[in-house]
Amino acid sequence: MSNSSSSFVGDIPEHYDNGLGPNIFVDYAEMLSDLCCNVDARNVIELAAGTGILSRLLRNKLPANSQLMVTDLNQPMLDVAKGKFSEEENVEFRVANAMDLPFGDEAFDLIVCQFGVMFFPDKPVSYREAARVLKPGGRYVFNVWSAMSENPFAIMAQDVGTKFFPDDPPGFYKVPFHYGNPEEVQADLESGGWSEVEHETTQLNKTIANPEAFAAALVYGNPLIDEIRERGGVDPREVVSEMQSALRATFGSSGMTMPLSATTFNCRMS
Repeated sequence: MSNSSSSFVGDIPEHYDNGLGPNIFVDYAEMLSDLCCNVDARNVIELAAGTGILSRLLRNKLPANSQLMVTDLNQPMLDVAKGKFSEEENVEFRVANAMDLPFGDEAFDLIVCQFGVMFFPDKPVSYREAARVLKPGGRYVFNVWSAMSENPFAIMAQDVGTKFFPDDPPGFYKVPFHYGNPEEVQADLESGGWSEVEHETTQLNKTIANPEAFAAALVYGNPLIDEIRERGGVDPREVVSEMQSALRATFGSSGMTMPLSATTFNCRMS
């Protein structure tokens, strides 16, 4: 099974948007959009936009005459994102591979990516592509999850999957959290031609909205569901039930709060 971002297909996007979005994505999207929109930007591209959680905030905060290009590697995610916008809004949607962008040199003055670069198979290549399509003086702003140890919901989800398949544990949850060392990201950025880079790690204490929807999305809202179905012999609903029990055991039975940690990189092209 591929654990790349191209695996977010089928029934995954809706669960991703409704269950994961309110719990692990929206707060960081607010921060990222504030950072991106504090200066004038006329041509903006978002990479690995998923279901448009950040896209919607960018469009709200960018100048009305700014061009916003929303891209992702798979169409089903973009279909959900597109539903958040009216036809009159200045937004274009396009399937695009971040390591081989279908755009000319110096086409954009702002590139944004929320929790996407961890899935790029060759990160320095993706950074070189970002540098290629960015105008001189432009910015590339993105974030990555900190290590799994700093995001215990991910450890919990990984453990639940392992409980059902101890001899062949699903591996998806290791993917988004393998790139949490800022020094490693910095080194890859340097390999990709970036020299003006700032980063900041932000930790949150997040109240879980609708634990039932969150538990369902932890199973159905990412490629874990494909790993479960490929292995067979387990009803995914049983995994969701176990995920609900694990949430209560890990974060309390009422007023659940969980730590989250991510690092934002603000890169400028000289």
